[in-house]
Amino acid sequence: MSFANLKKQSSLGSLTQKLVKEVEKMNTTSGGADERLWKPEMDKTGNGYAVIRFLPAPDGEDLPWAKMYSHAFQGPGGWYIENSLTTIGGKDPVSEHNRELWNSGNEADKDTVRKQKRKLSYYANIYVVQDKANPQNEGKVMLYKFGKKIFDKIMEAMQPEFEDEEAINPFDFWQGANFKLKLKKVAGYWNYDSSEFDRVSPLLDDDDALEELWKQQYSLTALTADDQFKSYEQLENRLKMVLGQKRPAASRIEEEEDTDRGNNFKPDWAADRPSAKSDFNAPDITPTKTSDDEDDALSYFQRLAEE
Repeated sequence: MSFANLKKQSSLGSLTQKLVKEVEKMNTTSGGADERLWKPEMDKTGNGYAVIRFLPAPDGEDLPWAKMYSHAFQGPGGWYIENSLTTIGGKDPVSEHNRELWNSGNEADKDTVRKQKRKLSYYANIYVVQDKANPQNEGKVMLYKFGKKIFDKIMEAMQPEFEDEEAINPFDFWQGANFKLKLKKVAGYWNYDSSEFDRVSPLLDDDDALEELWKQQYSLTALTADDQFKSYEQLENRLKMVLGQKRPAASRIEEEEDTDRGNNFKPDWAADRPSAKSDFNAPDITPTKTSDDEDDALSYFQRLAEE
């Protein structure tokens, strides 16, 4: 798609409808330091504030976001911190193990499944409008990893609940809106409930400058390409080690080498300390707990039980 066509579709509103259809289709189917990645930060009072702008799909790609499923839990043999092959429509050993536990009829097994559930994350290109905690990020195009709560706010903007509210496409250069990210701690967890979109306005008044930003965006399809995932066999071996069903055959030195080769492998002895080279797509060791995540996991495992 050319930049001129991108602006034309903005005027027609066709991009918004396309994004809504893609989300409907998604809903019916089944980290470490990286200079590309932007993260909000809290101040000394326990609050955080920043203003960002979600950007359109990169040149040659259809969607302005990428979706990733991952697992992060601890077993007798250490941590299991891996991306799930269900992200790309494949079978995943943790999903299959969880299905067996869920169908056992044992409530304790279901509790284990809840601890080992999938975590849903999204990635999008953003323009950092304001970031007082890290002002060096302002004016940059970066990647932002976020969860279901913020994605729901994006969908609410595209599909408002009340008829007096006007639908917008948050990913639009001209008819979109800045996102005021308001972060606070509730019951010990990060909470984004107060975050909101500002009024509709162009990101910049200069189309040449907007086109330059568009060209700086990072590929999103590359984040979930097949080569970003370990094989089923690799994940299965790691799972058995974490569950205490298999003794590690590699030495620590060999495991460190595997860390460099793999996408997000982190051995149990290194789970509680930062690695020298960690992966952008690595799941968080302590996933954020929200009721939305719980509901998503339970519906997922219920579908597995019915298969």
